[in-house]
Amino acid sequence: MRICIVGAGAIGGWLGAKLMQAGAEITLIARGAHLAAIQTHGVTIVYGDGRREIVHPTLATDDMTVAGPHDMVIVTVKAHSLTQLVAPMRALYGPDTAVVFAQNGIPWWYFFRHGGPYEGRRIEAVDPGGVIAAHTEIERVIGCVVYPAAIIEQPGVIRHIEGNRFTLGEPDGSRSERTRRLSQLLAAAGLRAPVKTDIRNEIWLKLWGNLSLNPISALTRATLDRIIADQGTYTLAATMMAEAQQVAEALGVRFLVSIEQRLQMAVEIGAHKTSMLQDIEAKRPTEIDALLGAVVELADLTGVPAPTLRSIYAVTSLLDRVNCGS
Repeated sequence: MRICIVGAGAIGGWLGAKLMQAGAEITLIARGAHLAAIQTHGVTIVYGDGRREIVHPTLATDDMTVAGPHDMVIVTVKAHSLTQLVAPMRALYGPDTAVVFAQNGIPWWYFFRHGGPYEGRRIEAVDPGGVIAAHTEIERVIGCVVYPAAIIEQPGVIRHIEGNRFTLGEPDGSRSERTRRLSQLLAAAGLRAPVKTDIRNEIWLKLWGNLSLNPISALTRATLDRIIADQGTYTLAATMMAEAQQVAEALGVRFLVSIEQRLQMAVEIGAHKTSMLQDIEAKRPTEIDALLGAVVELADLTGVPAPTLRSIYAVTSLLDRVNCGS
């Protein structure tokens, strides 16, 4: 299978490396010094036990027209970068190319093939102006919830922190042959890739922690273990999660674990800097709109007050803009 990874950063680069080891023909779309290092030396993966693996993609480039059509495209860029990429990404599509959106937060396609009262509704926070939907046929879309954590240690070198699960699902809840094949390939790479008929429930389960812990970490500069250990920030996270649960349940989502159980998952990760904190420290734009802005928009849609979510979104959004000099 020919697979193109758009955004071969920490998660995308690690995933591409694993898929190469499983025999897939992999193209990596990257940029800058990271791309140059991959082109020269390949991708180096470093694990917690000190083990190192080096793999060489079939192609590494920043030009999607050079890459050409693939059987599957896996998008691992951060959500706010997607609007700039969807037009050039069309060079990667053939008639039957599937596109896996492996991103955090509420996805742009959330209400497409949803089947509920908001069928086809665009979420402005994650698809401003409808640019993404205009360039992406919903028939191509496969949903994906990403659980692993990784960082770029230096250009071309990715450190895997923890996790190996990529949950897959069709927007319409069907069990398709293409998701089955991708799941099998991921399993051959040593990864967990369950196929779910309720992918939106899975999206909210991951988002539940991200929408609370990521902004709190950005505002406090604290790692996950400290946020959970502090009574004040633990209570704040739980309050945000309770409000988000009201929003999600108004949309028909079911939570199969409690807030306490979901926060315990964060405890198990330990002294980890969230991706949002890493972005703040690097003065990069954060994923605040996909992780929290979209939830506030959905709160407006469903009539849920969500005062804490709105307050944290306001201050974190301002932090994001000030931090990036805008």
